[in-house]
Amino acid sequence: MRPLDGLTVVALEHAIAAPFCTRQLADLGARVIKVERPRSGDFARAYDQRVRGLSSHFVWTNRAKESLTLDLKHAAAPAILARLLERADVLVQNLAPGAAARLGLSYAALHAVHPRLIVCDLSGYGSDGPYRDKKAYDLLIQSESGFLSVTGTPDAPTKAGCSIADIAAGMYAYSNILAELLQRDRNGQGGHIEVSMLESMIEWMSYPLYYAFDGAAPPARAGAAHATIYPYGPFPTGDGKLVMVGLQNEREWQVFCREVLEQPKLADDPRYSSNALRTTARGELQQLIVKHFARLDAEQLVARLDAAKIANARINDMREVWQHPQLAARRRWTEVETPAGPVPALLPPGTMSSFTPRMDAVPALGQHTEAILAELGCGQDAIERLRQAGAI
Repeated sequence: MRPLDGLTVVALEHAIAAPFCTRQLADLGARVIKVERPRSGDFARAYDQRVRGLSSHFVWTNRAKESLTLDLKHAAAPAILARLLERADVLVQNLAPGAAARLGLSYAALHAVHPRLIVCDLSGYGSDGPYRDKKAYDLLIQSESGFLSVTGTPDAPTKAGCSIADIAAGMYAYSNILAELLQRDRNGQGGHIEVSMLESMIEWMSYPLYYAFDGAAPPARAGAAHATIYPYGPFPTGDGKLVMVGLQNEREWQVFCREVLEQPKLADDPRYSSNALRTTARGELQQLIVKHFARLDAEQLVARLDAAKIANARINDMREVWQHPQLAARRRWTEVETPAGPVPALLPPGTMSSFTPRMDAVPALGQHTEAILAELGCGQDAIERLRQAGAI
């Protein structure tokens, strides 16, 4: 048994935030019925063709789901959705602002008919306020949340290399749904969850927001280096590679000077005796550290840092991540089926002793339409009429 075996999730979703949320519910055993546009489907299916002709985004966020094609604006759609929701535990939607309400799928409308249904609405900015109707894509939310203002180089801001705002919203939707399921076990009632990408991302702004508290200057953009701790960032080595080095306290600074830089006098130099002083003097310290590291190749430097118990990391590219020895040693890769054949997939983070996560196939567009409609009581003739009418 998996924790969510027997639960049904209806997902009116597209792009990343909602699909990332519902994929994790599927990992825990939930049956996720993904409602997609006939012919085109979730527009993330067409973002790229990097996974044997399939979209990298779609393969990542949609395994273990069933795909039902349905034109939500067709006259036949409300009856089909009503039958779906009769047997559903959770509805997740990230349609355009106001679209779910216009379709009669607001929590207020649904709760009277389905009192145990949990409704989760994901949006860019929330259901009210002056930004309610603004379009919200991941990079736009990175901008509005202040993330770009503290990320990048002194000369230019830089976006995150992954869909960080979508991921943040998807994670909060996922955790809130789990919490609401616990609440329903106690009171027998469903509930309404509202998650905005903006609020999710601002929560993740964490220390930069408080660092700039009460009008104080925010952390400066420092590239891949830490803005307020030094030395903590990438350093070049003699073989042209980069190694990430991270110091957290004064004890580590002294060990770093003695055992890595082999300059014990530097450990007691009052000009660098605190993190604040080292951060101020990062320019001159950078030159000193780089000069010493130039004598070592990356493997030698990592070995010396490990021996001194100084935190460090290689700056891996995607090829190196696929081949990461730690993931291989812990057997963290498995395979999932797709319409283009099996592909590797990372097991969900967090191993559980009591169950194995569900790692079923990525669905083809409309792959489960006939089976789901038959389950709802539609005969083959009725299904064919829906197809001819363009409803599915």
